[in-house]
Amino acid sequence: MKCPDCGHYDSKVIDSRPTDNKIRRRRECLSCGGRFTTYEIVENIPLMVIKKNDTCEPFDRQKLIDRLMRATIKRPVKLIEIENMVESIVAELKNQFQREVSSEKIGELALKKLKGIDHVAYIRFASVYRDFTDVDSFMRIISELSNENP
Repeated sequence: MKCPDCGHYDSKVIDSRPTDNKIRRRRECLSCGGRFTTYEIVENIPLMVIKKNDTCEPFDRQKLIDRLMRATIKRPVKLIEIENMVESIVAELKNQFQREVSSEKIGELALKKLKGIDHVAYIRFASVYRDFTDVDSFMRIISELSNENP
């Protein structure tokens, strides 16, 4: 951080305090000993979802939780498991440093997580997400699950 008095670039932090959406830091210049205050703001870049019809909307964590809850109705899946699943999906998306992600990718991540938790919920979610139109679609996904878990 550049000292406003002497222009030297080395300083040390004397005090740090959170305020509203900022972090207030009191600094001391290592060259002239002058003290000054800086504020840090966390840059929050919103994640945008590109839908199947090519429209774009902000990612809504609650919408994903709602869809997963629909798939797990009357299943032995706890709300905390769904919340952890969504947190894991969001973390994975943010770690890819992409501002825009397709709804298909989010759906695939959700399916992957559901598969490890509850097979019935997995089939329910897949039937809506993959838009099953006939019984054969259900049979294919059930046979895939059967082949994976003998």
